[in-house]
Amino acid sequence: MRLLLLLSLLLALASSAASGRSAARVQTLTFSYTAHDGAARTAYLMLPAWYGTDRHPPIPLVISPHGRGVDGAYNLRFWGDMPADGPFGVVSPDGQGRRLPLYSWGYAGQIDDLARMPELARVAFPWLELNGRTYAIGSSMGAQESLLLLARREPRLAGVVAFDPVTDMAARYRKWPVTPGEHRLPALARTELGGSPRQVPQAYAARSPASTVRAIARSGVPLELWWSHGDAVVTDQARQTGAFYNRLRAIAPHAPVQQVVGHWQHAHEFHPETQLRAALACFHLVPAAGVRVPAYVRQRDGTIEELPPGSGRPKVPFTRAFCG
Repeated sequence: MRLLLLLSLLLALASSAASGRSAARVQTLTFSYTAHDGAARTAYLMLPAWYGTDRHPPIPLVISPHGRGVDGAYNLRFWGDMPADGPFGVVSPDGQGRRLPLYSWGYAGQIDDLARMPELARVAFPWLELNGRTYAIGSSMGAQESLLLLARREPRLAGVVAFDPVTDMAARYRKWPVTPGEHRLPALARTELGGSPRQVPQAYAARSPASTVRAIARSGVPLELWWSHGDAVVTDQARQTGAFYNRLRAIAPHAPVQQVVGHWQHAHEFHPETQLRAALACFHLVPAAGVRVPAYVRQRDGTIEELPPGSGRPKVPFTRAFCG
């Protein structure tokens, strides 16, 4: 027992020290913005710790919408101190749906607000210099909203990463009642969207990236789609992201779209210690040196397929071949 307590204490101290090191390398600034419905909302801007009024070279900006049920500050926890490795900035707003603040599910007004984030950040911090490379990167609902932002003409994005997104809201609504832990979501969706898919099919279509697949396919914007066979939250990912990728390829066979399929838990790859670093390295947002990825094979359609658990293959060094 004493040994276990000692090990727990050492792990806690190590975690605290790592958190302190991360905080020392980055800073998080906040600013208020007026959402599409007139409500005052908060956005969070993470920057390298050295970046500020006296030293502010032009840097890329990542717009990172949060997942369902959490706010922008919580979403930044998944980024660690990676902006210091770029350098780049990450802006993550609290957001606002049609009715619900943390369950916006791709509402058009929320996507409008996301599109305004680079300008809102510059107004809040006049010394902020952006180099014009703007990305959208998110997980789960944040990935859904990143894809819907990509379908817009403005802002012109330099790249998008969607980790474990929902691409068909009506199909996901029908799966919620049989997905453990998701039983309260249909009622929330009816509040936010105005009814069930049968009652308001247009509302569900408008929030589904599948409805904008042609615009995304023809945008020419580099896109990374990550999804998992082991996703216990978006349980029909082959029907969601897998089918979405196939439609993109059918519409634009040479579009700069990369599909990575694995066996991780929902959103587990959205973290500096798993696969976020590799996703960013493909867009030259962080150095590729030292990045490792799970052992994988490349399928005939270009899909990166992670080898299944138990294969005995270790992680391998990242190379540009991973990016397609």
